[in-house]
Amino acid sequence: MAVPMAFVREELDQLKAEGRFTQIRTLESPQGAWVIIEGKRRLNLCSNNYLGFCNDPRLCAGVKEAIDRYGVGPGAVRTIAGTMRIHKDLEERLAAFKGAEAAIVVSSGFTANMTAIPPVVGKDDLVFSDELNHASIIDACRLSRATIIRYGHNNMEDLEARLREHASHPGRKLVISDGVFSMDGDVAPLPAIVDLAEKYGAMTAVDDAHGEGVLGRSGRGIVDHFHLHGRVDLEIGTLSKAFGVMGGFVTARAEVVEFLRQKARPNLFSSALTVPDTAANLAAVAILEQSDEPVRKLWENGRYFKDRMKAQGFDTGKSETPITPVIVGDSNLAKKFSARLFDEGVFATAIAFPTVPMGTARIRAMVSAAHSRDDLDQGVEIFARVGRELKIIP
Repeated sequence: MAVPMAFVREELDQLKAEGRFTQIRTLESPQGAWVIIEGKRRLNLCSNNYLGFCNDPRLCAGVKEAIDRYGVGPGAVRTIAGTMRIHKDLEERLAAFKGAEAAIVVSSGFTANMTAIPPVVGKDDLVFSDELNHASIIDACRLSRATIIRYGHNNMEDLEARLREHASHPGRKLVISDGVFSMDGDVAPLPAIVDLAEKYGAMTAVDDAHGEGVLGRSGRGIVDHFHLHGRVDLEIGTLSKAFGVMGGFVTARAEVVEFLRQKARPNLFSSALTVPDTAANLAAVAILEQSDEPVRKLWENGRYFKDRMKAQGFDTGKSETPITPVIVGDSNLAKKFSARLFDEGVFATAIAFPTVPMGTARIRAMVSAAHSRDDLDQGVEIFARVGRELKIIP
C-alpha cells in the first residue's frame, strides 16, 4: 500500500544529493555585525540588516515606550478593530519620507506584494514581469489570475516588443520589476520601464525591498533615486531589511491606497502589524529623516569590501549596490565553501538553485553600516584563505 507522504523523504534526499538542502543556523545573540552561533562569535556577512538597525538602542527605546502605551498586539485585522494610532502614524511618516501621497502598512514585504498586485489586475489582464523577479512578485501575480508575460532581465527591447505585441489588449496592463535584484545586486532601469509603460498605457509597480534604506536620498528608495515621484503607480517596500524590523508597505496616490485598504486580502484577513514592530519602524524612519550617515557608511563599506574581494580574484558579478555575490557555480562547492567559512568564523550562507539559476551558485556577501573596516579586512582574509584552499581562486 502506498504511503501518502512518502514523497517528502524522497524529495529531501534529492535536495541533499543536489547540494540544495539548507541547514538553518540559529542565532544566540542580537542580529549585528558579529553574532553568536553554536556558542562561537562569528562575523556576520549574510543578513539584510543593511543599516545595523536590528539592535539599535533608539529602536529598542521606541519599542519600550510604545508597549507601555499600547501593549503588544493589535488584536484584530485593520478593518475591524486592529488599527491603532501608531499604525496611522507610521503610514503618514512613511508616505512623507517616500514623497508619496499615502501608504498602507502590512505584516511583511511578501504580503505587501499580495496587497498591491491582485487588487489591480485580474483574469482578463496582463502582467509584464522581469524574469528574475522575486518569488513574492511571482506568487502575487499568480494569485491575481492575470496572464503573466515574462521579459528578459532588465531587457528594455524585449519589454517593448512584448508591450507592442499586446498593445491592443482590452484589459488592464501592469509592468512590475524588482528595484534592486537581491541575488546579483543590479538595479532595474526604472526610468526606461516607466517610459515604456506610459507609452503603451500600462501601470507601473516596483518592489524596492532591497532599495529601501539603500538607494535615494537618505535611503528613500529607487523612485527617489531616479527622481520618478508621481510616475510610478505602486511602490512596494519591506521594513525587514534596511529598517531592521518587520513589516511591508505600499505607497501610491491617496485614492489608490484607499482602494487597496478596501480590496487587498492581507489588509482584510490578516491582523495588523504588532505594536513593537510599528514603534521600531517609526524610530528607524526618524533616524533616516535626520541623517544620511548610516546610508553613506553602508555604501563606503560595500565599495571597500567589493574592491578587496575582486583584488583577491573572486568573481563578484555585476553588482551596482552593496550586495556582493561571490559566484562559484557548483551548488555543492558553494555549500562546502559556506561550511568552511563558518568553521573559520565567518557566517555567509550559500545560495543555489532555484533561488539563482542553475550553475550560478554563490555566497551572497552582505555588508552593513555596522561593520568596521577591521571587520571587513578579517572577512576578506578568511574568504581568500578558504577560497584558495578550495581552488575557487588561484
